[in-house]
Amino acid sequence: MHASHALLVIPLSLIVVIVTADVLTDQQSQLGPLLVVAPAVTASCAGPRLTGLMGVLAVAGQVIGPLIEGPGITPGLQIQLIGIAVVSGFLVALRTVGDLREQQLAQTRSVAAAAQEVLIQPLPRRCGRLHMATDYIAAELEAQIGGDLYAATRADGATRVIIGDVRGKGLPAIKDTSLMLGAFHGSAYCNYSLLDLVMHLGKAMHWSWDAAAEDDPEIGESFVTALLLDFPDDLDQVKTISCGHPPPLLLHNGHVSPLEASSPGLPLGVTAPSEDQYTVDTFGLA
Repeated sequence: MHASHALLVIPLSLIVVIVTADVLTDQQSQLGPLLVVAPAVTASCAGPRLTGLMGVLAVAGQVIGPLIEGPGITPGLQIQLIGIAVVSGFLVALRTVGDLREQQLAQTRSVAAAAQEVLIQPLPRRCGRLHMATDYIAAELEAQIGGDLYAATRADGATRVIIGDVRGKGLPAIKDTSLMLGAFHGSAYCNYSLLDLVMHLGKAMHWSWDAAAEDDPEIGESFVTALLLDFPDDLDQVKTISCGHPPPLLLHNGHVSPLEASSPGLPLGVTAPSEDQYTVDTFGLA
């Protein structure tokens, strides 16, 4: 049984207890109106059908007491029945709208998750001399897609890695993430140096945003922080360029230390890139 359906024992028990207490007490103690609690509780843990069913049971429970005690359906009882029925109908409507919104949200999340899987391809377990592992953790629990990106590719005699973060999150960031990753993968066959790669990525992002800024002024405020790393096949070292991104972390013998760039460069897309804005740092990994 679904966990939420198991909770239906609570409103059912409330109906039984309230009806029993109403029958056992004197006629002046009218407990029947309390039955509206049953559909209210049901709406929090079940769908509109079960909420409506519990409303019907609440109305039926309201009638049982007077029929057993003898006075029958009085005008006062009719008002109470109408009140329970109206509140139950209102709860069913709210639950129906809530279910529709949850379905739409689930569909949107599934589309976003599919788009994320297409954009952020799983990295190979091994690339060149590197053994690789990745883990993508969203900053917000419900967020499954955003501007975070990573990729790895083979360059001339080296394994090249990019880690980045596009300004913004959600679906609006998909286009920029796609553009950045496309430019990165497309450069693998151009034998760019690490510095030339930064120029290539920066120009791709800047020109794209500059052309689109006329239609959407907010695009002019877009940027990407990125960290590019080169792992040569024949050297125990890594070359890095920081484009406004947090430094990579080196884990060695249980100790974590950041590999701080000597002069972090500007995030990509802020301005047209120039070589004097970025510095290549080399760290030994022996």
